[in-house]
Amino acid sequence: MTPQPVNTPPAVPADERILSVNGLHVDYVSAGERFPAVRGVSFSIPRGKIVAIVGESGSGKSTISQSLIRSLSTGGRITAGTIMFDGADLASAGEKTLRNIRGARIGFVPQDPSNSLNPLMKIGEQIAEALRLHGKSSKSAAAARAVEILDEVGIPDAPARAGQYPHQLSGGMRQRVLIGMAWACNPDLVIADEPTSALDVTVQRQVLDRMERLAAERGTAVLLVTHDLAVAADRADEILVMQHGRIVEAGSAQDVLANPAHEYTQRLVAAAPGLNSARLQAQPLPSGSAGPLGSSLFAGRDAAVAPGVPVLEVRNLVKTFALRTPGAPASILTAVNNVSFAVERGQTLSIVGESGSGKTTTARIAARIAGANSGTVLFDGEDVTELRGEKLRQLRRRIQVVYQNPFGSLDPRMSLEKIITEPLRAFKLGDRKRQAEAARELLECVQLSPDLINRRPGQLSGGQRQRVAIARALALGPEMIVLDEPVSALDVSVQEQILQLLVDLQSQFNLSYLFISHDLGVIRQVSDQILVMRFGDVIEAGPAEQILNAPAQAYTRELLESIPGQLQGAP
Repeated sequence: MTPQPVNTPPAVPADERILSVNGLHVDYVSAGERFPAVRGVSFSIPRGKIVAIVGESGSGKSTISQSLIRSLSTGGRITAGTIMFDGADLASAGEKTLRNIRGARIGFVPQDPSNSLNPLMKIGEQIAEALRLHGKSSKSAAAARAVEILDEVGIPDAPARAGQYPHQLSGGMRQRVLIGMAWACNPDLVIADEPTSALDVTVQRQVLDRMERLAAERGTAVLLVTHDLAVAADRADEILVMQHGRIVEAGSAQDVLANPAHEYTQRLVAAAPGLNSARLQAQPLPSGSAGPLGSSLFAGRDAAVAPGVPVLEVRNLVKTFALRTPGAPASILTAVNNVSFAVERGQTLSIVGESGSGKTTTARIAARIAGANSGTVLFDGEDVTELRGEKLRQLRRRIQVVYQNPFGSLDPRMSLEKIITEPLRAFKLGDRKRQAEAARELLECVQLSPDLINRRPGQLSGGQRQRVAIARALALGPEMIVLDEPVSALDVSVQEQILQLLVDLQSQFNLSYLFISHDLGVIRQVSDQILVMRFGDVIEAGPAEQILNAPAQAYTRELLESIPGQLQGAP
């Protein structure tokens, strides 16, 4: 028997539903094994309403969105249940019926525009093709309508943009194109699968505003699939919460957020970062988890440093790149423009900004991974700007980096022991026995079981992989760790755990962090100082409380106002 979700909303009268799903089961078959992805899911979508499915990776939410238009990934199959769309059962419908419905009556907005738009076709041609495919327009009328659609979704200079290729548009513009294509034929229902997860927060708000406006103006029902509870809070009339292939809670957005009944929903609400998130407080690491690390790797690091000297200071950094286009003279892009800041010992300075702000380039220069055109980098008061060879190599022991994607930064062929001890082997620290002991101690330090020592990265969850990356960064006993979007690829509940771990480790080992993020909700939880960047310039800098609660600059205020979860008082 399928468990019933708590907070079940009132039944929607049949004549008010555009779509009704009943008892849906979906399995995936791989290498002869069957894996259930969706188990007995039932829900309905009222006409003209926005219903959000919220869940973390592996919850089954995207499988549902694909099932509704019968476009499941390889190995996926609907094994039971009905999907009634205006009287037709899409679960058993023939291909001809589906072709007539897809695009024309059900629009779809995918997550990644770079994989969804034809790179060899101009934007206007792609929209016009969708119109002609469903018999909505002649060739000339479709071309004219394509320009109108671009204008409707808020793309400036629509006639010129219609003649451009996808790579010539920003990520936000490409996503607007997909929204325009989804609404091109005035569908009854639009399925939006993580439509803004790859976008900066200000662009995310603009895209969602446009989508919500189209839904309201045209009476379109929307199924919004998202991992972000705050986005659902802002936009949805109803929320369905999924876990392990089942809907565990359903109800109006207000009820689900204000009075979550299921413990999983309660955890999601508690973990969601936002404007109300406080600075995390350090908690003692489990007894003995640091082993002898505190007295070996980290001992005596700060003894020779004069009191009051920042662990890292950069002065007047400038970095430019030459942009070359065939047949045209090179142009100069200033990625970092006269940037200065200091990171105090044992504190976190966060650099926040959108894509193209220069935040990651600044961090790479500060960590001496990249060079600058001009400016100075000081570490413990010593000028390290021009270090080369062995001196630069020794600096690497003192500054470590944790990247955004742990799967990309960990060698999939290595065991965790080899990954964590790789820095120790590189610097010839300890014999093999001591290195193996250190690997186990470091796993405990990041709250992973030493029993995982022989596993490989592919056998771990995303959160576990990021903990391994942090353990490796700790192996040499650094003074500073550069954290480049360390939680942006993780589910919200895992984000919270990793952020708390970082705060705890900082307290335990007096670590200094340079934290890079586009997410002010995350930044709020870890920062002592904040630097706001835009187009290579420092827009605003100061104590975290000042920047977050009394920003002086309009751009900082815009970033804060764009954090999702504020329109309906979400967490």
